Amino acid sequence: MAAAPVWSVDPRTGKQREQVAVEATAEEVDQTVRAARDAAPALADRAVRAAFLRTAARLLEEARGHLVEAADAETALGPVRLTGELARTCYQLRSFADLVDEGAFLGVVIDHPDASATPPVPDLRRYKIPLGVVAVYAASNFPFAFSVPGGDTASALAAGCPVVVKAHPDHPGTSELVASVLRRAAAAHAVPEGVVGLVHGFDAGIDLVRHPLVAGAGFTGSVRGGRALFDAAAARPVPIPFHGELGSLNPVVVTEAAAAERGEEIGTGLAGSMTLGVGQFCVKPGLVLAPEGAGGDRLVKSLTDAVSDTEAGVLLDHRMRDNFVAGVRERAELPDVEAPVTPGAGGEHTVSAGFLTVPAARLADEGAHDLLLEECFGPVTVVARYASDAEITAVLARLPGNLTATVQLSAGEAAGESGRGAELLAELTPLAGRVLVDGWPTGVAVAPAQHHGGPYPATTSTSTSVGGTAVERWLRPVAYQGTPEALLPPELRDANPLGLPRRYDGRLEGGGPQG
Repeated sequence: MAAAPVWSVDPRTGKQREQVAVEATAEEVDQTVRAARDAAPALADRAVRAAFLRTAARLLEEARGHLVEAADAETALGPVRLTGELARTCYQLRSFADLVDEGAFLGVVIDHPDASATPPVPDLRRYKIPLGVVAVYAASNFPFAFSVPGGDTASALAAGCPVVVKAHPDHPGTSELVASVLRRAAAAHAVPEGVVGLVHGFDAGIDLVRHPLVAGAGFTGSVRGGRALFDAAAARPVPIPFHGELGSLNPVVVTEAAAAERGEEIGTGLAGSMTLGVGQFCVKPGLVLAPEGAGGDRLVKSLTDAVSDTEAGVLLDHRMRDNFVAGVRERAELPDVEAPVTPGAGGEHTVSAGFLTVPAARLADEGAHDLLLEECFGPVTVVARYASDAEITAVLARLPGNLTATVQLSAGEAAGESGRGAELLAELTPLAGRVLVDGWPTGVAVAPAQHHGGPYPATTSTSTSVGGTAVERWLRPVAYQGTPEALLPPELRDANPLGLPRRYDGRLEGGGPQG
């Protein structure tokens, strides 16, 4: 049987552009994984890893025009958005290079023998080592930042793990181009090109997560697809960690005092956040708890005006467009649901932004309105009007895990005058990995303190896919006991020849050779 072709498709027209590859067979997946495994020793030197990551960033920047043009043709996200996303991706690669140079992520801990302890402590030395080959499942909505050169790939390479990326079918041509750039960066440092593998096809994705040489996986996508791969990873003869980002509603609570103080401003801000990128951000606010009464009315009026001025846009593919149109129609038909601005089909290839309103009491109990508590991918949000703080609590109690949760407070509440701000933070913190006050969740900064994850189904683990600590997903700790100095890895020797930050007999040391 001939291998199935992989086509690049223009989402603006739905027409095939060009064939860019063929779907990988099981044998080809095996070859790609083995090539990645064979490239791993070349990543053992941290200096090589850091240089590789910086070269990758530079070469991506040099190819910016060609890459942005290719990505726009396949995603319709636009040159401005894609240029910014590529810049973010290059910054992320350099951030991980800096992290590799520093070395603190290795978590070096050295304890010398202490016979007086109870029980006695032997000589123990602990640090973290790479897992092995990492499978990366690219996201549809970020062809750079969460795809072939994205956070999963960058953090895995920083950890010393080669990667095999399962390309997303919405941007296969872009994936091929970017993979070739990363391989050129690898070759510039004598790292085998197999260190970044790329495969296409649904079956190839299944074969990849099941491959015995794959030691971990990162995924960004739907609940259905992510859960299937998560289950496959757990069902292997040797289960592996699966770090998946699956879906998120990203609730927002607007207090009555905040709505009274600045309802118009909040409505405008909400409109910008929920329509950004045609509503295709994983942290789009999908449920907003707003008060009944005059303040909430002003918020809804402002939101109506701003969303009404939003032009129709193109989603990443026509399947997503059809799902969006059907999803908002089904939600709009529920009892007591109204559509001040009707979302749906904007044209043959586009969608129009809108929002729905519903009494919060409808969401407090299990029933037909549960659909409103599920993510709808695209430019739509649900505004639930509450009559009391008790209704806020009842709705929040029914929400699954989320990437983000946001609260909009009045100036007095933010200053702690009433205690209401602290109460809401306490209610929102168990629901999400990132809690925002008086902001909007769209936009995930690449920073050491960032956390992009959350309770299930937001993610399948407690880790983050953005920020320096994302590297921890691809490492495992190992301790050496009673090991002669000559046999220890350089990272664990008393003299600290690599100048690593470490905890030495209970004291934190900043690095540098020890005398």
